[in-house]
Amino acid sequence: MTNKAFVGQSAIANSLLDLVHTNVCGPLNTPARGGFSYFITFIDDHSRYGYIYLMRYKSETFGRFKEYRLEVENQTGHKIKALRSDRGGEYLSGEFIDYLKENGILSQWTPPGKPQLNEVAERRNQTLLDMVRSMMSFTEFPPSFWGYALETAAKLLNIASSKTVPQTPYEIWHGKPASYKFIGYPKKTAGYYFYDPSEQKVFVSRNTVFLEKGFPSDSRRDEVLLEESSEELRHDSTTSFEPQVLTDSVPVLRRSTRESRALESYRFVGFSCQLDNDPKTYGEVISNIDSDKWLEAMKFKMDSIGSNQVWTLVDPPKGVRPVGCKWAYKRKLGAHGEVRAFKARLVAKGYTQQPEVDFEETYSPVAMAKSIRLLLSIAAWWDFEIWQMNVKTAFLNGFIEEEIYTDQREGFTTIGEEQKVCRLQRSIYGLKQASRSWNTRFDEVIRGYNFIKNENDPCVFKKISGSSVKYLVLYVNDILLIGNDVKVLGDIKSWLSTQFPIKDMGKASYFVGIKIYRDRSRRMLGLTQSSYIEKVLKIFKMDNSKRRFLPMMHGIKLSKK
Repeated sequence: MTNKAFVGQSAIANSLLDLVHTNVCGPLNTPARGGFSYFITFIDDHSRYGYIYLMRYKSETFGRFKEYRLEVENQTGHKIKALRSDRGGEYLSGEFIDYLKENGILSQWTPPGKPQLNEVAERRNQTLLDMVRSMMSFTEFPPSFWGYALETAAKLLNIASSKTVPQTPYEIWHGKPASYKFIGYPKKTAGYYFYDPSEQKVFVSRNTVFLEKGFPSDSRRDEVLLEESSEELRHDSTTSFEPQVLTDSVPVLRRSTRESRALESYRFVGFSCQLDNDPKTYGEVISNIDSDKWLEAMKFKMDSIGSNQVWTLVDPPKGVRPVGCKWAYKRKLGAHGEVRAFKARLVAKGYTQQPEVDFEETYSPVAMAKSIRLLLSIAAWWDFEIWQMNVKTAFLNGFIEEEIYTDQREGFTTIGEEQKVCRLQRSIYGLKQASRSWNTRFDEVIRGYNFIKNENDPCVFKKISGSSVKYLVLYVNDILLIGNDVKVLGDIKSWLSTQFPIKDMGKASYFVGIKIYRDRSRRMLGLTQSSYIEKVLKIFKMDNSKRRFLPMMHGIKLSKK
């Protein structure tokens, strides 16, 4: 049985780490692998995001709190202001009390006989234990594996919605929704294996619904409301993991009433094709077989940053938390799947930016697919030239108005100035406003050359003088230059090279993943994504499949009716 929640509970804290709830649970009947008999929870009151730590003895409580404080304050940029606990001896040691005073952290101990004032942590521990019992009852593992089940339960509570906060604890804590990948089935447990890309960890979950009739967008997410039980936990009590029969009503489950829209099912294929075997971290680059090529790409990027004066090194301002950055690596493939280039991008962790503080407007257009097809059709009909260019390090050409700082990059820290941070003067990939800054800069430059922006597609420009016709299409940093005057097109290309670092791709043959082939003698032009299809087939192990007709009568003619 579980008790009802305490009616007199205080309002939720206004910000992260304004108040942290904590509670120790144990000893448990069976020690977990590693000799752990206790666990301690820390729950942020504002987000209800929780941490758990396994412990062998209660005396480890102080050390675990210091470990927790160091991590969360460094990750969030907020300071713990108050710590709420019961009056257990592990929280009342002189060492613990002095530490809280020295760091300006207010101690909030529950009055004797009033454990409900620490109900957030008490109920969290009870809910965790109930979830662990349920998980262990469906597995053939020995009871000593309860530590793994506990960590999984804590993760699930962080990504599940509750009535206490408007979003999931994970979204409030990290500023973005959680994203997990299904990877398989465990042999001895009823459930599914999932991969957490942000923490690079694999965990097991049974509470899963697979949407097999459509691939959902990020906004499509069922809300699962979990009512945490409020049964009081005694720290010195002994807890068993034998399945228990609960007489209370089951937690309320409801489907989200928010409007959502699923993407077309074939988009799943598109997402699957993004799975390339490119390095994810700087450490993987060093051990990669193509490390010299990746390091060369990183050096090229840093040289571009230096030549564009993207940032200046300054002492870190007080009260300002730098925006994190990371390296992103990608092999750029050609029309036939061959590696054309090794790309290294410096990507800012834009999800840590705050609206109206370090960014405002973010929208940036790209050329519409129908505009590209229409202009290619015009070029084929009139036998126009179709040239292709690429703006290297495009986002570095955009200027930013906000005051933004980032950390120095791993592998490229300035010797003797390791403590300094980078104040950005231009945009970099990952910033909320980066794409918009680049698009605004290009728009200003190209219109300065008397190109006119199309009213219906802001990334299509034209310039007509007499019989000379020129069109320019911009898709992020890829450019199509179309026209009937070779000399004038050459002048435009040369002029663009003076404004931006341009890579001349010659006649267009492969643009935004589409292969272009022409027969100018017949004024015909074709578009194909054969390499894309071959890549899909290879990923799904169908590249050696034999060709077959569609499952209908071959040669059938369909009417328009």
